[in-house]
Amino acid sequence: MVMRAPLSRVNRRGRVTVVVLTVLFLLFTLFDRVINAWTDWLWFDEVRYRQVFTGILTTRLVLFALFGVGMGLIVGVNLYLAYRLRPLLRPHSLEQQALDRYRLLLAPRVGTWIGAFAVLVGLFAGLSAQGRWQQWMLFANSQPFGIKDPQFHLDVGFYVFEYPFWRYLLGAAFTAVIISVLGALAMHYLFGGVRLQGAGDRMTVAARAHLTALVALFVLLKAVAYYLDRRGLLLGHNDSADVSGAGYTDINALLPAKEILAWISVLVAIAILVFSNAWMRSLMWPGVAMGLLVVSAVAIGGIYPYAVQSFTVRPSPLSKEPPYIQRSIDATRQAYGLSDVKVSAYDAANTTPSASLAADKGTVPNIRLLDPAVVSDTYTQLQQARGFYDFGDKLDIDRYPFQGSTQDYVVGVREINYGRLSPQQSNWQNKHTVYTHGYGFVAAPANRLVCGGQPLFVSGFLDEGTKKPTTSGGSESCSTPTEQISTTQPRIYYGERMNEYAIVGDATGKNAEFDRPSGSAEQYFTYNGSGGVDIGSYWRRLLYAAKYRESNFLLSSVFNKNSKLMYVRNPRDRVEKVAPFLKMDGDPYPAVVNGRVVWILDGYTTSSTYPYSQRVNLRDATSDTQTGTGTFAQAREEITYLRNSVKATVDAYDGTVKLYSYDDSDPVLKAWNQAFGGKLIQKRSDIPAELEKHFRYPEDQFKVQRDLLARYHVTAPDQFFSGPNFWQVPDDPAPDPEKRGQKQPPYYLVAQFPGQEQAQFQLTAAMTPRNRLNNLSALISASIVDGKPQIQLLQMPEGAPAQGPSQVQQNMTSIPEVTKDLTQFRSQNSKPVYGNLLSLPVGGGMLYVEPLYIRSTTDNSYALMRKVLVSYGKYVAYEDTLQAGIDSLIKQATGQAPPSTSPPPAGLPPATGTSAPPSSALADAANKIQQAIGDLRAAQQSGDFDKYGQALKALDDAVKAYQAVQQSAGGGAPAGSPAPAPAAASPGPSPSKNP
Repeated sequence: MVMRAPLSRVNRRGRVTVVVLTVLFLLFTLFDRVINAWTDWLWFDEVRYRQVFTGILTTRLVLFALFGVGMGLIVGVNLYLAYRLRPLLRPHSLEQQALDRYRLLLAPRVGTWIGAFAVLVGLFAGLSAQGRWQQWMLFANSQPFGIKDPQFHLDVGFYVFEYPFWRYLLGAAFTAVIISVLGALAMHYLFGGVRLQGAGDRMTVAARAHLTALVALFVLLKAVAYYLDRRGLLLGHNDSADVSGAGYTDINALLPAKEILAWISVLVAIAILVFSNAWMRSLMWPGVAMGLLVVSAVAIGGIYPYAVQSFTVRPSPLSKEPPYIQRSIDATRQAYGLSDVKVSAYDAANTTPSASLAADKGTVPNIRLLDPAVVSDTYTQLQQARGFYDFGDKLDIDRYPFQGSTQDYVVGVREINYGRLSPQQSNWQNKHTVYTHGYGFVAAPANRLVCGGQPLFVSGFLDEGTKKPTTSGGSESCSTPTEQISTTQPRIYYGERMNEYAIVGDATGKNAEFDRPSGSAEQYFTYNGSGGVDIGSYWRRLLYAAKYRESNFLLSSVFNKNSKLMYVRNPRDRVEKVAPFLKMDGDPYPAVVNGRVVWILDGYTTSSTYPYSQRVNLRDATSDTQTGTGTFAQAREEITYLRNSVKATVDAYDGTVKLYSYDDSDPVLKAWNQAFGGKLIQKRSDIPAELEKHFRYPEDQFKVQRDLLARYHVTAPDQFFSGPNFWQVPDDPAPDPEKRGQKQPPYYLVAQFPGQEQAQFQLTAAMTPRNRLNNLSALISASIVDGKPQIQLLQMPEGAPAQGPSQVQQNMTSIPEVTKDLTQFRSQNSKPVYGNLLSLPVGGGMLYVEPLYIRSTTDNSYALMRKVLVSYGKYVAYEDTLQAGIDSLIKQATGQAPPSTSPPPAGLPPATGTSAPPSSALADAANKIQQAIGDLRAAQQSGDFDKYGQALKALDDAVKAYQAVQQSAGGGAPAGSPAPAPAAASPGPSPSKNP
């Protein structure tokens, strides 16, 4: 019987331990990745975009394998070659004796050590390469732009699709050669091929041949890098003119320098091989060649361009740079869709409002008074019905037909805010199986206010309880009696606040999902749509229990054969997952299309390598006072090309995602569509007509274009260089400390600007001269006309009398009546809130309109519009309604004193007279006025602005009733009439009128 050596048993035990630990490490490392990949596959199968999942996964695996194996083989072969080329006999020296211990450790398993190191290098190389799947897909599916760069006359498609991957491939080659050089040098040194001590040569012939070949290969790669650098100059920055692309020095000094250095690199590589191995077999001359390359790179590639810049360009840049500035202007306007901007002169010379202002039919009747960034809480409080319903931080603007014309509406959907569920409602079963969806598409006309400053709700009623009643006088309704925008499926399973997964479906016929309140009862519902992943089987529930770390997937009794799991329910996240190559606009918006609520999202294709195009930081260009409040911030990423090529929709009930091409000419979109089989993006002709009516000009694209037009509206290179006519986006003029120093956001509105045939839904923004914020330079508007995006630029001449938003804001808020009311509004119980300041070109001048809201400081408060600030030229009005403000402007301009707004409401009877004693009806009417004033005071003191608005309206109705009785009684108010005193009409901080 042969006894096993204890050492063998120990070694075997150690190997088993290592294997077990390795398996456990891989299990815990890969477990989550496998679970996520599996559930992603099921999710993509649900939304019917499996080609995206398989295409990306396959590409990443192939890149991982190719680069990992390639890098590992290159490094491993060079290490093994260095080992095989080791000298059989080594001279005796202290150095070699010190290395013997390491050789004894490595030699018995040198193949294993080399293989392990190669695998490690390959692993990191593969991980790096698989992250470049987007670059490879674009490289493999490149498309021509049909536009050539102005220097090398290459199609722009080379820079957008091919150049980034070539640079990465070159970087990977450099990495492989450098690691091979270092690894081979270490191996040669370890086994005696390279020596620092002892007699004879310091390097064996084999080691010298091997290492010099690798160094020569490195230098050849440097020659290729110089060649690519020549193309890359067109992607740089011209500091002399502060534009993108190659400038005079780059083209006339650095470009030929790169070419010379490329040829020098080739010669140096040849010299290294020849002098080291074929001729002198010495490292001295190869060292001289390398030194020559370094000196050449410094002299030709550094000193010479610096001298040209310092002594030729810097003294007279305006004589050298204009051709290159023109290249940047043309490329930037082309890359960002600014080539077809329609520019019109608008002098805004009229500073006196005329009677035609009130008669305007294109802009004034459509002026938006509801600010979607302000009235979100108003919607929530007035249309909430239950505490967990929410409309988000910001509402949206869309348009719908109204009496034969287009009317813009402030719209939102009633979603569930899971953070507002009570502790009892927040247990696992309630949160995920009962409170699964919101209900209703709520809309109100943007230009109409009722019931003391409230929106006029026209849709989204849960029941009669959410229809706002009429005022106490019965003269005005706070909502329409029926749905004006009807939906056949009002349930919202997919929305911006749906951040929890939902489990739906039932096999027993018992409705378990909370649907909506109905009077004193509550209605329940069972989902019957196509959305969600089937989880009726035990194995599916086990899978998702592992994904969410939730045992209730296995233990709860809510599951049945019809159960479905809904996740990734945010529309923006949903589209980003389906089309990860798109940049999504930060403001998705809901619309009713053929009776169904759908989310509409704008998708952008971008590139960062469009030659000569201005580089833009996407985050900085799109940020303003509303970013992060109901809108998503873009990634901090620099781009040189932007197109709104995709319109995406997400059905709010079943989560169906559809991608429609909106720019069939975009080569980047063509490349991506081809990469995923050619059927990922539906053709533009497939867009339903009803859906297309709700498309709007995308906000983030407009912000980028607005920033660029601040400079690139100047198309003459000499004027561009000096920059006297540059603009800037004004800061938000609202005097809110939290918004100070942030850009004013653009606004959607329905208006008819000069040069437009009719009123249209458009996105607008004002521009001011750079560093001169008191003036107005231009108005930019963008809209979709006949299915095509269109930008119009109304440009003011130098010295135009039009004031900028900041100056107008200062003028409007500094008149005594406004400052007095603002002082009253700023109290412990209330605060003023400014709405959007709209800049409107009307009647040959500029009309500015800004609604003023008041909001209580108590919990669950909301804003109600109380006043309107209106400005035209040097005239300012401060009234209760827009129409009153317009009338006041006209009366001021025509020489008539504006109506007194400080005394009691119009028609309040005087305290003296000579007519007969008051009749019973007149006395009752006067008592109602007194009662209304008392209610107004009580509402103001309580800080309840809902009651305040109702009381203010009741006072107005009472005054009108008093007037009617007064007229029927003979006109005058009799002596001793119990009419209230004038001062009683202004309790506390109520918005009083001015004398």
